Amino acid sequence: MITDCFQRLQPLLGARAACQAVGRSRATHYRRLAPPRPPSVAPRPAPPNKLTDAEAAQVLGVLRSPRFVDCSPAQVFHVLLDEGVYLASVSTCYRLLRAAGETGERRRQATHPPRVRPELVAHAPLVVWSWDITKLKGPLRGEYYDLYVVLDIFSRYVVAWLIAPAESGELAKDLIGDAVARHQVPPGQLTVHADRGSSMTSNQVAELLAFLGIGRTHSRPHVSNDNPYSEAQFKTLKYCPAFPDRFGSIHDARAFCEAFFA
Repeated sequence: MITDCFQRLQPLLGARAACQAVGRSRATHYRRLAPPRPPSVAPRPAPPNKLTDAEAAQVLGVLRSPRFVDCSPAQVFHVLLDEGVYLASVSTCYRLLRAAGETGERRRQATHPPRVRPELVAHAPLVVWSWDITKLKGPLRGEYYDLYVVLDIFSRYVVAWLIAPAESGELAKDLIGDAVARHQVPPGQLTVHADRGSSMTSNQVAELLAFLGIGRTHSRPHVSNDNPYSEAQFKTLKYCPAFPDRFGSIHDARAFCEAFFA
């Protein structure tokens, strides 16, 4: 709208009066009339002390050598300076490495093989069990009881549970062995899934499952949602309105869990 008014008033009043009438700056008016000029950036001249291609290759060769391949440019600079050798400044070393795409982590990093996400499907009971251990608060601060729960993921039935004052692979072995014998699970039918806790990966549990012909899988390292059935069951337990903040003794914890699981 301002442009239309200005174009109508300019032939009658002139550019200065028309700009004052419509509230437009004269500098803006004349700048729009001028043709756009391409930005002229003069190329930066090469400094007289620029490294030649041979000198740059020599610096990169030193930085890539087995002696300095795990060191930062600052470390390389000071080590060579102590030996009376000066190749280039620290910033020049970084600039050469940046141009070569080598400014990342220079130390050798451990490479881990890709972990396959466990995908277990149960179309009937006694096909896939999931088990885990959680902490229950005792009467004193820092005192906990360990609750072992083995869950059938098809029926969500708790096939075995145990409360102990400490975590142990031997207790886990006895718990799983008793559950398999009580439910009469034939060899080659059951798979037991767990995370990577010390009891879950213990030799006692591994030897028992191998002896009984039971498959076992584990969660991926540092992945918290590969054992969702046990985690969801523990949340159901601890979000129960009757769940206390602390248990007076291990017998109180066992009595509560016995009524809850029943």
